[in-house]
Amino acid sequence: MKTASKEGRMFIFTAPSGAGKTTIVRHLLKTYDFLDFSVSATTRAMRDYEIDGKDYYFLTPEEFRTRVDNDDFIEWEEVYEDQYYGTLKSEVERVWESGKHIVFDIEVKGATNIKNQYGNKCQAIFIKPPSLEILIERLTNRKTESDASLKKRIARVKKEMTYQDTFDAILVNDLLQVALKEAEFMVETFVYGKPFDEEE
Repeated sequence: MKTASKEGRMFIFTAPSGAGKTTIVRHLLKTYDFLDFSVSATTRAMRDYEIDGKDYYFLTPEEFRTRVDNDDFIEWEEVYEDQYYGTLKSEVERVWESGKHIVFDIEVKGATNIKNQYGNKCQAIFIKPPSLEILIERLTNRKTESDASLKKRIARVKKEMTYQDTFDAILVNDLLQVALKEAEFMVETFVYGKPFDEEE
């Protein structure tokens, strides 16, 4: 298997909630040993299956705001009241120092901010559901939220869908196996295809 190039790259996978970006990111991390996951920080409650430091760095709102004041984040956002998400500078340093490329699983505004900062080092990919109706059905079937929380999330999803044309590529997640193969192609092309060769 090929190893990572000398210069660190970034793959930013972004999508509305429920579009399947986490499934795609997990597949890529299992497939390529030259990729590593950027663990985001958040103040939302930890879910039963999640591990602190692996899925997210779970912080209190006070801890998060202190780290914002200390300029510890590349990007951050208050998604809902007192519910923050952000990317720590230390995460990017950790992955690149290990000689690997970074994979982000991140919401659209954070993805936009990272892309603006790192430019051509990034491949920003928007995971798109087959339709808004199917996405709402997926979110509803999760049964992990109250009606009020679900309404708030659906409103956010509609807004996030308007960002799709601002990224480098759109990947439609209709048939999962097809979407996974397309994601693999995007990773291989960005690291070892023509864009990679031109910079060597």
